[in-house]
Amino acid sequence: MRSLPTLDLTVIVLYLGAMLLVGWYFSRKNKNAEQFTKASGKIPGWAIGISIYATFLSSNTFLGVPGKTFGGNWSAFVFSISMPFAAWIASKYFVPFYRNTGEISAYTHLEHRFGAWARTYAVVCFLLTQLARMGSIFFGVALTLQALTGYSMKMIILCMGICIIIYTVLGGIEAVIWTEVGQGIVKTFGAFLILYLIIINMPGGVSKITAIGLHDQKFGLGSFAINFQEPTFWVVLLYGFFINLNNFGMDQNYVQRYHTASSSKQAVKSIWLCVVLYVPVSLLFCIIGSALYAFYQVHPELTEAIRHQAAAEHLPANATASQIANLAANLSPADYGDKIMPNFMITKIPAGLVGLIISAILSAAMSTISSGMNASATVFSVDIYKRYFKPGINEKQTLWLLHTATVVAGVAGVAAGIAMIGVKSVLDVWWQLSGIFAGGMLGLFLLGMISRQTRNHEALVATIVGILVILWMTLSVLLPEQYATFRNQLHQNMIIVVGTLTIFLVGVILTKLRQKQNPIATVNHQNPVEKHIY
Repeated sequence: MRSLPTLDLTVIVLYLGAMLLVGWYFSRKNKNAEQFTKASGKIPGWAIGISIYATFLSSNTFLGVPGKTFGGNWSAFVFSISMPFAAWIASKYFVPFYRNTGEISAYTHLEHRFGAWARTYAVVCFLLTQLARMGSIFFGVALTLQALTGYSMKMIILCMGICIIIYTVLGGIEAVIWTEVGQGIVKTFGAFLILYLIIINMPGGVSKITAIGLHDQKFGLGSFAINFQEPTFWVVLLYGFFINLNNFGMDQNYVQRYHTASSSKQAVKSIWLCVVLYVPVSLLFCIIGSALYAFYQVHPELTEAIRHQAAAEHLPANATASQIANLAANLSPADYGDKIMPNFMITKIPAGLVGLIISAILSAAMSTISSGMNASATVFSVDIYKRYFKPGINEKQTLWLLHTATVVAGVAGVAAGIAMIGVKSVLDVWWQLSGIFAGGMLGLFLLGMISRQTRNHEALVATIVGILVILWMTLSVLLPEQYATFRNQLHQNMIIVVGTLTIFLVGVILTKLRQKQNPIATVNHQNPVEKHIY
């Protein structure tokens, strides 16, 4: 740990001040709910595309991908390989669908299709997903800043949370988007700067990094064996496809941006711009992880210090030096990968540049968290409060509700981040939680769009079955040893894949059985509103 030099602190303070000024600038425009949630549909497609890219490029990518690559290989990049396939489906079907509905919420249409329960279920899944996302990002950034500054992780999370809440409440979605445009540029520059600093500090440069990486198999994409019990290439590819399909098709963070565009064409352009930017940059972070691995192979004294730090954090405070040393000796690179980037910043990055890179990490966190706060406030206001409590509130009351809900979402995210302190891998935690919460609503959404004859009760039964499957896959690991046979044998990344397919296939099978038993009743049962939407 060390205290940051004045120059670095000045850079960070100036960055945070600039973010608050952006929020204040756009606060003058936020006179109604439409401006706060849609920016009146006047944002150009290129800005939305960079904004979506910045949301994808969270601190989970900035810190988690290099850490995971350090401990393994480039399997995290397989997630990005799946993105173009999901983007094609989204641009062809999802964007026109949401633009035609005209609904700001991604979940309102589910009530028209299956009833109020479907809409509420999807909203709950989304809010839980956002809670997990914000919490993991707060934790990941605090992990880095604690190593750099010596301040407690709780204090870092609280201070960062306050700043993000203020500028998000002030500026609304327009401030979020334009801030993310700047943040996307800062993050990308920060990534290239880190790679450059690794290379110039590495004896032998690029050739040495390549030699070590090839020797220790750090450039692979994972096993190509047909094995769904391990994080093979196919498991990560399937996980990435379903998560990205959920992001582009069901995640309010992205759906809300489709409505800020001036046309469907601009919204589609924004998706493809995001893909074009994110895929190569995600590869860049894998390269950074491999480069860090090589760097620490030639600096074993630095690695030893990190291993002891990680071991000390896994043991009680009264652990002896020998206990810490014994545990440190048994740790693998995967056990301390998340600590590598902060350590490199402490030891090898000069004053001034540390502040710039911390600003890049903060921007990676702030863009995703602010987007999550705004989206969470929107769906809570539209799908819960106005749906069940006070549907007839005026514009002034709606705007006050959005501000209040944004603050509540931010506080909940801060609490989740504090609760995650001590987890092993921030990226693994995020991948697992997002798979659990997203699988159900994606399956229900696809059932509603593809199986046009599926009715309310069939969708409800399918969703209940899907939830039970997801819970079993998630919690069966806790079963006692004598019941080990009943544990889920698939890798945790398969939860969203199996959960989504379960809901969809059970719904389709129930629909076919009903049609077979009562063929006369197979006429399209949708009401005029459903026909208009679907």
